[in-house]
Amino acid sequence: MLYILDEPSIGLHQRDNEKLLATLKRLRDLGNTVIVVEHDEDTMYAADCIVDVGPGAGIHGGEIVCVGDVEKIKQCPNSITGKYLSGERKVPVPEKRRKGNGLFLEVRGAAENNLKNINVKIPLGEFVCVTGVSGSGKSSLVNEILYKALARDLNRAKTIPGKHKEIRGMENLDKVIAIDQSPIGRTPRSNPATYTGVFTDIRMLYAATTDAKMRGFTPSRFSFN
Repeated sequence: MLYILDEPSIGLHQRDNEKLLATLKRLRDLGNTVIVVEHDEDTMYAADCIVDVGPGAGIHGGEIVCVGDVEKIKQCPNSITGKYLSGERKVPVPEKRRKGNGLFLEVRGAAENNLKNINVKIPLGEFVCVTGVSGSGKSSLVNEILYKALARDLNRAKTIPGKHKEIRGMENLDKVIAIDQSPIGRTPRSNPATYTGVFTDIRMLYAATTDAKMRGFTPSRFSFN
């Protein structure tokens, strides 16, 4: 049997990635063929064979750069992937960290799902990463509590936040924008308004005009489709 997986490691903690790779190896050991589309370094090291496509993206890609194990990819002069695997290229680590603006956003008494009545203080004006193994409570804290509470109070959204006592420091923000894993539209008619969902409100606004009502136009009349 052939198994094909498209970027299965996305969003996984390193511990969970190890479990994923162990599962894929077991499938292989049972006599199956496993193909994964991946950028994950651990996956490339675990693979028996790597097919490196490139060398670049778009019109600069579309070619087979190299095929072989990870050591062969490292030695391929035209492989950007190989250059990162070998250490020739690296993602630079900042020597200095931004100190922020001295203000904080504090979630108190977070108790949604498995969160145990925790308090979290988040510095503003900084690049903040929330991490942990799958199921540890990251999404409950950030998406269910923090985002939904801010969207309700700052954006006047009708979201219902998860269980918590209070959020302090909200007065230091004027808006919240969430970018999730929803796929971006891939048609020529897609634009920022359709992606964010605001185009639905725009169509309803057009349909509510006097001229539109006289002509019997509904919101669908103002769709690109």
